[in-house]
Amino acid sequence: MGIIGSAPGITDLRALLAAIDPVVDPVPKRFLHASHDKARERAADALMMFREAEGTTLIVDASDDEADRMLWACITLRVQSSLTAVGMMAAVSAALAKRGIPCNPVSAFLHDHIFVPWDRRDDALDALSHLTP
Repeated sequence: MGIIGSAPGITDLRALLAAIDPVVDPVPKRFLHASHDKARERAADALMMFREAEGTTLIVDASDDEADRMLWACITLRVQSSLTAVGMMAAVSAALAKRGIPCNPVSAFLHDHIFVPWDRRDDALDALSHLTP
């Protein structure tokens, strides 16, 4: 597979919101912070890895023995959004904020992903289903 350099996808906000099509990953996730050296040990298993000056953040599948830790649901917005789209993440986060649901958005090349507390995932899906273009 070749590398794509331009930003494909929809840029029109009304079209994006009309086609948002959210789905929840059935496996809870955890956010980890590690030194750059330690992060390399977990990088292959990470859904996401982001390096900051202070260390590396990883998003990984939670294991069964981590039920006492903060768990996150990954909601993928299946609409193919452009990296240059304006306003979709603002609309999504505003809809969640109205219900008191914290969110951590991650934009990938083709889709946006919203991480919400695991126990609020159904509330978040309901909020997203009421977004209007």
